[in-house]
Amino acid sequence: MKLFNFFKKTKLKGEESSVASNEVLNDKQSRSKKKASQTIETPLSLHPEWELSQEQMYVFRFLANELQPLKPNQLALSGIDIDEEGDAWHVKAFFRSTVDQTIQMHDAELVLRDKEGNVVAHDRFDLSEMGDVPANRARPWVFTFPKKAQLVEEVPADGWTLNFIPSSMREHELQFDPKWEEVLAPEQKEGLQQAFKNLPELPPRTVNLVGFSSAFTDEGDLAVSAFIRNGHYSEMTVENFPLEVIDATGERVAYGSFNLEELTIPPHTTMPWTFIYPKEMVVKEDPDFSRWAIRARENG
Repeated sequence: MKLFNFFKKTKLKGEESSVASNEVLNDKQSRSKKKASQTIETPLSLHPEWELSQEQMYVFRFLANELQPLKPNQLALSGIDIDEEGDAWHVKAFFRSTVDQTIQMHDAELVLRDKEGNVVAHDRFDLSEMGDVPANRARPWVFTFPKKAQLVEEVPADGWTLNFIPSSMREHELQFDPKWEEVLAPEQKEGLQQAFKNLPELPPRTVNLVGFSSAFTDEGDLAVSAFIRNGHYSEMTVENFPLEVIDATGERVAYGSFNLEELTIPPHTTMPWTFIYPKEMVVKEDPDFSRWAIRARENG
């Protein structure tokens, strides 16, 4: 079934959500000379591969005319309706842009919220499939949430919103905790940036650790530094973090639980951190650190 065949009704059941374009686009794309007090209409823009009957074109134009003007430099999702097909939810909405130039979107996390604001579905979408969206236009599209992406049993009836997760549309980046910013020399920061760039891609909605330094102190404690990688669309704070260090033989070198309540990792961000294992937590002498790993482990 072609996407535009889902659009049959002429009533908007969903609400609108919007973000500033500079939250999700680069500086060049999001730049505009329009005044913030202006309002902008967004006429209909169809995907160039869609072939429509006169009746279908009427439906699209009617729905687009129902949309309220936006402010300059906004990206919005205006909800139309939701159809169920088997276990899938087909969420119909207008993608609207008031950026001064044609834009092309990329991968992004979208969440569906009911009229109370509760998240009822979330998934990742390849928005490049919408094609090039001209300046100041509204493009209808269907966003399909499979069963595994749904968090409730029933489809929201009305008042729902489809929402961008802006952090998911930015490149994953390296940040330093303020304590690290104070003590790291420029060349050390550059070295960590280079190591970060060489890391493999982090799958969406995952967290992992990649160790980059390990050494014993004069007191016999083990200091292990690692990148903590947050692939979720929300910030991460860990109060109880059980971690073990494994050497090249696969044997445990140290185990302990760490309270990282003081460390908040923003969404889609990697931060370096050092974990100190007191010598009482070190269980192997003379470990082989030619290859090693630090990983979360629930049991001691």
